[in-house]
Amino acid sequence: MQQPPPAQPGMREDEIDTPALVIDLDAFEYNLDCMAAILAPTGVRLRAHAKTHKSPVIAHRQIARGAIGQCVQKVAEAEILAWGGVADILVSNEIVGAQKLARLVALSGISKVAVCVDDAAQVAAAERAAADAGVRLSVLVEIDVGAARCGVAPGPAAVELALAIAKSKHLRFGGLQAYQGSAQHRRGVEERKTLIGHAIEGSRRTVEQLRQQGLDCPIVGGGGTGTFEIEAASGIYTEIQAGSYAFMDADYARNLDAAGQPVSTFRHALFVLATVMSAPRHGLAVLDAGHKAVSIDSGMPTLWQRPDIRYVSASDEHGKLEYGPETAAVKLGETLRLVPGHCDPTVDRFDWYVGVRGGRVECLWPVAARGGVA
Repeated sequence: MQQPPPAQPGMREDEIDTPALVIDLDAFEYNLDCMAAILAPTGVRLRAHAKTHKSPVIAHRQIARGAIGQCVQKVAEAEILAWGGVADILVSNEIVGAQKLARLVALSGISKVAVCVDDAAQVAAAERAAADAGVRLSVLVEIDVGAARCGVAPGPAAVELALAIAKSKHLRFGGLQAYQGSAQHRRGVEERKTLIGHAIEGSRRTVEQLRQQGLDCPIVGGGGTGTFEIEAASGIYTEIQAGSYAFMDADYARNLDAAGQPVSTFRHALFVLATVMSAPRHGLAVLDAGHKAVSIDSGMPTLWQRPDIRYVSASDEHGKLEYGPETAAVKLGETLRLVPGHCDPTVDRFDWYVGVRGGRVECLWPVAARGGVA
């Protein structure tokens, strides 16, 4: 059941009902503009990843700044974006099951949609679904470029799948999905470069072998917030699939640049606003935001602009804070911003974004694809 919005435009930030998912609009817009400016001279397109934001409203703001479209991981996410007017959507994942494929191809009437495969059985299933719907579906081959998750091996195995797609009556070969997810949070820049170097080499080799078989490769897609500049400079990737850049979370902020300093390309724009619900003694306070309000799979959240206070543990509805004797007492009823360790699953806990600018609520956006796991 969708919850009522926790605020109304014009409210002060400290009047927002908590826990609440807050976007600092100035930082958010800076991040969108920054990504557009970085990619513009490269000629590489942005296909921003909507698994981060789950919102047609945000998708359209990215597209207005030059993004070619969006990618998603689930058919449910694709449906929400298509119904919300997003015209170009890639499911950057494998979809198995006749029901899900039927839902996906049904979107072809309102959006350009594509999907990934890494097995001949998936090609056959996609062909059946497209034939039943009377459409021609774009299909990409996912290659495993080092993440050891989904994907067929680069080279001949990928070419064989691509040829099977190209020979299918109701499918067209759309290119390669070559995302190296395990490189995104490696802290050292040289380690990230090494891992992405292997991804680039495998992708380049596969593209060349496709050409030898007479197949063009319209898309080579991948790249995330931690590595996108490397892929964009490769001369082989044509689309970048970064998503977290729009918000930035605490874990991405731990990545280091060549000087060994935290990467500062993007700004923290997404927060969980929480209220101190208990302050039993100096040095200890409890927030109303625990596991159900903020994801801790990538570490505990940090306190925005309060390095003197630590979020040390979470239970279902409680977040425990500790601070030293030199810090002024945290007060009952005080509101604090948390920077989530991992923005994607944190967003999925909320029905609404509360957009804030200058300490005031400016807008409310639904997290429309919340819970879209199918």
